[in-house]
Amino acid sequence: MSEKIVFSRGSFFHGTKADLDIGDLIVTGKKKNYKDDRISEYVYFAGTLDAAIWGAELAEGDGRERIYVVEPTGDYEDDPNVTDRKFPGNPTKSYRSRQPLKIVAEVARWEGHSQELLENMLENLKKLSEAGVRAID
Repeated sequence: MSEKIVFSRGSFFHGTKADLDIGDLIVTGKKKNYKDDRISEYVYFAGTLDAAIWGAELAEGDGRERIYVVEPTGDYEDDPNVTDRKFPGNPTKSYRSRQPLKIVAEVARWEGHSQELLENMLENLKKLSEAGVRAID
């Protein structure tokens, strides 16, 4: 399993399968990153590499899993999907914003979660979906 690293303030990450370039903006108004047909009202990012790895591994699509280093361009808040429901106090440093995220770099090397842990997470997300609970509001 990957090490849970918390970077200094200002170091934020976004995990995805989208092929983007340095300088690109990650914006709201797009289809969500996960099996969901709704349009995103927020962009999501994290201050831990582990949380971004989950984002990349769980993202929909056939592209390569990627983790970008991002800078918020405006205000942001704790991600209530994670902090209020699973991890009070926000130890995963998970955030969301209505403002774009600017890509400043790509994390070139990182280690994903074990296949067993990934399959367990996917199974839990499937059960939540079947129960009518959406992973991201």
